[in-house]
Amino acid sequence: MIRSIREVRELKASLGGRVGLVPTMGFLHQGHLQLLDLAMKQNEAVIMSIFVNPTQFGPNEDFGRYPRDLEGDLSKISSLVSKDSPPVFVFAPEASEMYSSEYATFVDLEGINSSDYAEGSSRPGHFRGVATVVTKLFNVTQANRAYFGAKDGMQW
Repeated sequence: MIRSIREVRELKASLGGRVGLVPTMGFLHQGHLQLLDLAMKQNEAVIMSIFVNPTQFGPNEDFGRYPRDLEGDLSKISSLVSKDSPPVFVFAPEASEMYSSEYATFVDLEGINSSDYAEGSSRPGHFRGVATVVTKLFNVTQANRAYFGAKDGMQW
């Protein structure tokens, strides 16, 4: 398990071959595990992020109640990994690691936050938060491939 951006970058620099990224907010289910299995088949190493992203939750949404079970997630991941599979690294940063208090960078997608698009009217700022964290994960991991679930169409 990796907790810092610095550690992920050092790891990536030491890996050879393709690296797959499976971004999640944790509380893993069968769909996440299918994505991990596919990533393990298509890459020489996999980074699975587990990060409940505070910036995609609105002020009246359930960030504090979002389900978390890191130990259970690690157990589920371990059940898929064997001595013959590529290594799987779990990147589970704290919010302060992803969103420094020194400076803030966010990604805005013109038009996506509009009230005419999907959840834009009911979840102001949601797409900004999603686009920001996905961009940050791409930047941090420098993965060759990314694996998103069917319900992650907006992220994809």
